[in-house]
Amino acid sequence: MKLHIKKNDTVYILTGEFKGKTGRVIDIDRKNMRVYVEGINLKTKHTKPSPKNPQGGIIKVPGGIHISNVALMSDGKPTRVGRRIENGKRVRYSKKTQKTID
Repeated sequence: MKLHIKKNDTVYILTGEFKGKTGRVIDIDRKNMRVYVEGINLKTKHTKPSPKNPQGGIIKVPGGIHISNVALMSDGKPTRVGRRIENGKRVRYSKKTQKTID
């Protein structure tokens, strides 16, 4: 399934508690159609002691946001994304400015 958002894209949150904020996508769950954005929708997680974290304790981890609730940022503004063929390759482009993304 092709998605309009990729890992490391900067996105704008369209709805919900974090509406209007921006952040970088750190992970995408294609099965559940969710994106995980750095610093947005943080959840607390209780962890056991491990070699990586010998103390254990409570840590903050980002929760998922449905992919339909985020828009890609292009030139500092949220935009819709289209696809077109350029030089034999499929590329994403901003529907607002018609510029190629990536």
